[in-house]
Amino acid sequence: MTDRLFNLKNITPNVEKEKIIEILDEWNFWSKTPDCGILRERYLQQFEKMKATQQVVFITGVRRSGKSTLMKQHIKRMIDEGEDRKNSLYINFEEPKFIDELSVQFLIDAFDAYLEIVQPTSAPDLFLDEIQNVKGWERFVRALHEKRSANIFVSGSSARLLSKELGTALTGRHIDIHVYPLTFREFLEFNNLKLETKLDIVTNKLKIRQMMRKYLSTGGFPLVVLLDGNNEILRDYFNDIILRDIAERYRVLKVDKLRSLAKYYLTNIGAPSSFRKIANFIGISLDSVERYSYHLSDAYLIFFVKKFSYSLKEQEINPRKVYAIDPGLRNIVSFKFSEDLGKLYENTVFLELYRRGEEVYYYQGRHECDFVVMRGQSITQAFQVCYSLTEQNREREIAGLLEAMDEFELSEGTIITDDVETVENYGDKSIRFVALWKWLLD
Repeated sequence: MTDRLFNLKNITPNVEKEKIIEILDEWNFWSKTPDCGILRERYLQQFEKMKATQQVVFITGVRRSGKSTLMKQHIKRMIDEGEDRKNSLYINFEEPKFIDELSVQFLIDAFDAYLEIVQPTSAPDLFLDEIQNVKGWERFVRALHEKRSANIFVSGSSARLLSKELGTALTGRHIDIHVYPLTFREFLEFNNLKLETKLDIVTNKLKIRQMMRKYLSTGGFPLVVLLDGNNEILRDYFNDIILRDIAERYRVLKVDKLRSLAKYYLTNIGAPSSFRKIANFIGISLDSVERYSYHLSDAYLIFFVKKFSYSLKEQEINPRKVYAIDPGLRNIVSFKFSEDLGKLYENTVFLELYRRGEEVYYYQGRHECDFVVMRGQSITQAFQVCYSLTEQNREREIAGLLEAMDEFELSEGTIITDDVETVENYGDKSIRFVALWKWLLD
């Protein structure tokens, strides 16, 4: 197998095949069925559709969002549907027992050992989890894919490194699935509240509203939800992202400044951010702020939203708003002195729009509109988010939305709030007011 795939020099020594399989058996389904957790049906359907394309399926997302579990759920579903247990190989590249063997040669040895000892009965499904830990992995994947030797699923927690590697070796040969922490509907299911009909929603309205507050407090990382909001786990996640996904990978020396920048962004979700002002505030160079900011974004900890402009130059020079991957993670590490429900509502709406694959901007004219959505070459939707509408802010929120609707010739707009549900007409335009929990369940 080695000679057929590569001709490499100075490779690491082989690990004994039996030892490799002994370790891999702990993760795989060959002799037992590992715990696969609560099914996330939407992703499993995507897995099945993507596999049918015969392309490399590339699974990305923030650390601990559930990528590994989804791989195992897909394997179990295939077995339940009649697939031979031997026809899947799952390798976790954060397995401590493999830490000194992470090389292309180890990939070859592991796959050879699997073919020789486990003996799959057809082209297997190969799952390579957190593959960015293996330098040169893309050559191995490309060789297997070209020979149709396996159906390949690859996961990673770094957008930039993996996209660079894919761009050079797997252009046109891969398709992507992005995995997020739990949606609000999934959060309810993980808390034993499954809503299948409109009647379910109506009869459980009070409980749903209570769970909305909990979701905004503890967030949607699957294990955190199952453990009823464990703050220590969230702190560990944050530290792992900072240290393992950024500092070690990009060789960041000023880890304390990186951590301070991350906390600054998480504290100021929904606020326009200027790299220059942040550099002065934190006490590092402008260049460092830019690099660290993009590292944080590549690790999926934060997202930047640009101000809409028809000029790309204007989009680049204007301040960007920042949003967090998860409200629970944000709450546990940010400097805050209140619940910040308004910011958390806005962050939750952004995440939902982003999950839906929307291209999102904010609009700033005489007034401001929180989100406008572009499809193709046109802005098609406008959203304002306000936790509590009062006499003091109602006029301002409506004015910002109407201005955006005028600018983009929209007849309908949406204000997402806590509990107002109505439709109001303003000339030839209508504004729908909807509760956040209901909008998330639409």
